[in-house]
Amino acid sequence: MRISTFVLVAAAFVGVTACTQTERGITGAVVGAAIADATDENMVAGAALGGLAGAASCGVPGLPPCPSY
Repeated sequence: MRISTFVLVAAAFVGVTACTQTERGITGAVVGAAIADATDENMVAGAALGGLAGAASCGVPGLPPCPSY
């Protein structure tokens, strides 16, 4: 397994385990930008899509729910 694959899997795991919807959105943006950079794509678009996906992951069945304060 290449080291970059391991890093991306670890970053995705951290994103899923973030507590609030905001934290998941920020983590998704960071992971999206990193993936876009690794694949020579637009980092801003990757960050935007990753942030949206991270924030939307609170309602996905099978993932830990986000607490509502």
